[in-house]
Amino acid sequence: MKKYVAVWGGMFFIVASVSLYLMMEAVSTNTSSRSPDMLQSHEVDTKIQRIKAQIQRNQDTIKDIKNLVGQLSKDGDKETLQKLQKVLSEVDTDVKAVNLPKTKEAAKGWLQGLIGGGSEKEPVYQKPRGEVTVSGEVCKLAEAPNVDSDVKTLRLMDMLSFDNPDGGVWKQGWPITYPPNKWGGEKKLFVFVVPHSHNDPGWVKTFDDYYQGQVRQLLDNMVNKLEEDPRRKFIETEMSFFSTWWHDITQDKRKRVKRLVDNGQLEITTGGWVMSDEANAHYAAIVDQLIEGNQWAHNILGVEPKSGWAIDPFGHSPTMAYLLKRAGLHNMLIQRVHYAVKKKLAKDKQLEFMWRQHWDREGTTDMMCHMMPFYSYDVPHTCGPDPKICCQFDFARMSPSRYNCPWKVAPTAITSHNVAERAKTLLDQYRKKSELYRTDVLLIPLGDDFRYDKEDECERQFSNYQKLFDYMNSSPELGVQCQFGTLSDYFNKVYELSEVEQGTRPEDFPVLAGDFFTYSDRDDHYWSGYYTSRPFYKSLDRLMEYHVRAAEVIFTLALSYSRQASVTNFPQEKLMEKLVGARRNLGLYQHHDGITGTAKDFVVVDYGERMLKGVMDCKSIIVEAASFLMLENKNDYKYPKEPLFNMDEDRKYHDSLPERTVLDVTEVSSSVLFYNPLGHEREQMVVVYVTSPFIEVQSADGTTVQAQVDPVWESPTVMVPKKFKIWFVVRVPALGIARYTLRKIQPEALKSISFASIVVMNVVITEHTETYPFIMKMEKPEDFVLENSNLKAHIRGKTGFLQSVTTKHDNKKHEAEVTFLKYGTRGSKEKSGAYLFMPDGHGKPLDGVIPVIRIMRGPAVSEVTVYTRNVQHTLRLYNSPGTDGMVVDMSNLVDVRKEMNFELAMSIATDVENTDREFYTDLNGFQMLKHKTFDKLPLQANVYPMPAMAYIEDETTRFSVLSAQSLGVACHFKGDIVVMLDRRLNQDDNRGLGQGVRDNKVTPNRFHLLFESRKSPKPKDKMIGYPSLQAHVSYLHLTHPLFTAPENMDALTHRYLPTFSPVDEPLPCEVHLLNLRTLQNRDDDLTMRYKPRKEAGLLLHSLGHDCNFANKGLLCHSNGGKVVLGKLFQQVTLDKVTETTLTLIKEKEEIDKAASIELKPMEIYTYKLSIQ
Repeated sequence: MKKYVAVWGGMFFIVASVSLYLMMEAVSTNTSSRSPDMLQSHEVDTKIQRIKAQIQRNQDTIKDIKNLVGQLSKDGDKETLQKLQKVLSEVDTDVKAVNLPKTKEAAKGWLQGLIGGGSEKEPVYQKPRGEVTVSGEVCKLAEAPNVDSDVKTLRLMDMLSFDNPDGGVWKQGWPITYPPNKWGGEKKLFVFVVPHSHNDPGWVKTFDDYYQGQVRQLLDNMVNKLEEDPRRKFIETEMSFFSTWWHDITQDKRKRVKRLVDNGQLEITTGGWVMSDEANAHYAAIVDQLIEGNQWAHNILGVEPKSGWAIDPFGHSPTMAYLLKRAGLHNMLIQRVHYAVKKKLAKDKQLEFMWRQHWDREGTTDMMCHMMPFYSYDVPHTCGPDPKICCQFDFARMSPSRYNCPWKVAPTAITSHNVAERAKTLLDQYRKKSELYRTDVLLIPLGDDFRYDKEDECERQFSNYQKLFDYMNSSPELGVQCQFGTLSDYFNKVYELSEVEQGTRPEDFPVLAGDFFTYSDRDDHYWSGYYTSRPFYKSLDRLMEYHVRAAEVIFTLALSYSRQASVTNFPQEKLMEKLVGARRNLGLYQHHDGITGTAKDFVVVDYGERMLKGVMDCKSIIVEAASFLMLENKNDYKYPKEPLFNMDEDRKYHDSLPERTVLDVTEVSSSVLFYNPLGHEREQMVVVYVTSPFIEVQSADGTTVQAQVDPVWESPTVMVPKKFKIWFVVRVPALGIARYTLRKIQPEALKSISFASIVVMNVVITEHTETYPFIMKMEKPEDFVLENSNLKAHIRGKTGFLQSVTTKHDNKKHEAEVTFLKYGTRGSKEKSGAYLFMPDGHGKPLDGVIPVIRIMRGPAVSEVTVYTRNVQHTLRLYNSPGTDGMVVDMSNLVDVRKEMNFELAMSIATDVENTDREFYTDLNGFQMLKHKTFDKLPLQANVYPMPAMAYIEDETTRFSVLSAQSLGVACHFKGDIVVMLDRRLNQDDNRGLGQGVRDNKVTPNRFHLLFESRKSPKPKDKMIGYPSLQAHVSYLHLTHPLFTAPENMDALTHRYLPTFSPVDEPLPCEVHLLNLRTLQNRDDDLTMRYKPRKEAGLLLHSLGHDCNFANKGLLCHSNGGKVVLGKLFQQVTLDKVTETTLTLIKEKEEIDKAASIELKPMEIYTYKLSIQ
């Protein structure tokens, strides 16, 4: 009976389709316009009458079909089939009749042919592209010995015992002594006291609340107090706050501020938009906020920052040292480093060092770095080793005050009666602290969070310290010279006494290579929880990063083409305003309490709303720019009229999951644009959401494209009506746009479409479940295989999770057992919170539920989705010739909202024999460093940040996890990679936030798994690793997907170009176009603020990669990193190309546009393009 119901359903669908076709034909008068307003009134009347007649006719036809199908179900005779054929053939003489089966036996086969056989059909795409051969200097990287350095942090970690004896007043150190006659006479200790205020752009208050309540006042106070005495100094770091304040102050005050900057009293340190996090933030976003802040400071204040100031990021990355060096800075300061590492470096007087990158054999990346030695950056922990004494010199704590000294000895005002005793007490601390460094120059930070916002505090600090300085400086026997200073004042004195140029290495300074993760401030309190806290927003951050960059590139191209075409209809200032806002919202979230997930709930909401606005504004920019570029006649473009194309998706709220745009397909072809924001041509699988399963896809040249249709699911077994996914492979030029067309066709005309076959396990399908045109059946939970042309994924029927992967080129089976783990928090007083990970032991497998498993197979895409506790897990294989055909695509939809003190992780257990549980994780998506899992450290200490990827390897195989979002990662057991997914914690962990983490969302995450075979054994004892070129490009394709823009069916149609291809010579595979950014005019000039300059910043990153792996599925070429800038773009006339520092401030040299430039591996190159 079921098959006749299916036949009846099929017949009904055909008639309904024919009816829709006839009705559309009846109302359409001109295929060049879809607006009914263009019909003449007499034509409308005629059409209405035709529609009425057609509706009645179709009702009669449906009745006839119903009766005939009933007879067919009883006897299935030939006569009844002929009658049914006749009824359908008479529906309309203009519509081709359906070829029904001639016998009852053929009915099932006919219906199966209509629906499609899923995986029974031959794969649409079978062979990946040929291997890209690589050679040149880059291939020396992986084999080269480790760089020459005095300190390698991984070896330091291996050597330390991590005991924690009580050091006395310096709890984590030792009693410091110094020779009593070390200073005096001509030998002086030069002390620079640096007033500062650490201003978080969001933490326990929002950015706006902090600005209005404290930052505005402290900056006002600084102007007044610095002007009172030219000896007073101050440093300011966060340009997000400073620029907001600048817009609020008068022109007269601006001039006063500029004078303070020019005479060296006020220094801009780092000059980024924020003090960036260094664990979760991606290097592209760090660079972006550095450019935004540095450009503002340079354009408005004429400043070129020289010193970096990072006192609060929770661990430090060498990537930041590299970026600051390439931005033109000479020096940097860091604070939050593991207390045991600090102690060891202090013992060896290595707290100041040249920070060298692991690949740099010439020392060109060496960055002078000062590490603060003690527990915190507040005053009690900066003047010397004894916080009880140092607190007495924080004059903001003098009574009456909102602050106090926990050691119960309050500060007292400096008078002529106590100045001698007070000066000697303070000098004793200075001398002890100086014993930890190699020079006679001492840095004393003087500040804390949101200080100097009260006028009396400013006066207390400056006046009391000046009295102490005056006494010390007038007492030669003390051998000290004290003064207020800026950070650069301090470093300049170090260089002066060392007799070296700024930024170069003093003779006896050590060289250090490595990172400073994972941070611990005391005991076994490791700050590895924030690698995963608020993962929904970490994912949103990467999404915004992608959109901002994609918008930057296409806006710059559209702007250039509009100028070339001499048209005035492109809304450059409107879109530039949106772009600047998006840049700043992205930059704001890189703050070390933003992307870290360590702010209060309502502050997280504020960040989220800012990011959502940035994402949606960037989508608007992309759609408008793409529409303009694809129009044959640029004069047809109108703004702000109805957009010609829609955005790919919509998000109603900052914490909403996206709702994909659905293209309402008709018999009239609809265009879909695919924009490739990367500098390489791409060929990969895409998906478009449509309203009909009967679709024909054509490329811009009219070629029919093979495609697969999948249902959209409302629940594990219930499909969303009238919504379908259509998968097909597109090819899009570098930085370009390809236009494909979709149109609805009659079911019997389907030739290039296949429908997924569906199997469900551990669930019963009800009789009334509507699945047409798909076949869904139930099976017992047994092991099964999904495959494409390159891979076989072996899945456990019991769980639905991956068990192993077979790479077809060598027929090698790799174990890859996926398990989801849960962690609790320890039962002691100290528990996990937003910052800290304090687990109750190793993760335990999730249990307690029987998973619902749904398998869909097709010639283009095959997938399995598992519904289980806390996770909706999907594994997908693409039958694509591109890089997406070489990876296992894995995604999770995580929901821990009902749990308590619960942390969720995904474990992938492989058979890779990684010695000593060595594993490699990326730092900011920029470089890969080796880690070891140490048994001498607690579990939480062996967790590291994974902003982009991690891998393990042995002599023959490398297994990589490429991540679309930043999360924590570990390798607790040999062959195992554990990725932290989400955490819900009831309590605060006593680090200042004052709350737990209980605002969890349904959180998506996505990964690509890549198994690669080595061509030669891995080098021994390397501190740094390099992804393969395959991994690099796969990661870029994961995080920078093709942007999809379906045609807006309500807009008037125009003639569009088949493709937009702006690149003349695409970049080689190993060169990533990091950004193409239009430069902004002065931000404080309201008439020019959003008028784009005729200049753009071009940033190119030469990717360091390991040449010992095959690279397949790539359309790009490799040439050793050579680029001819003058041949990069078509129809974009470059007047001048100048190499600059990273943030486009300082020009280095003009570049010959016709010359071939060889980019050194790992380096980022920045060029200022002057565009006609």
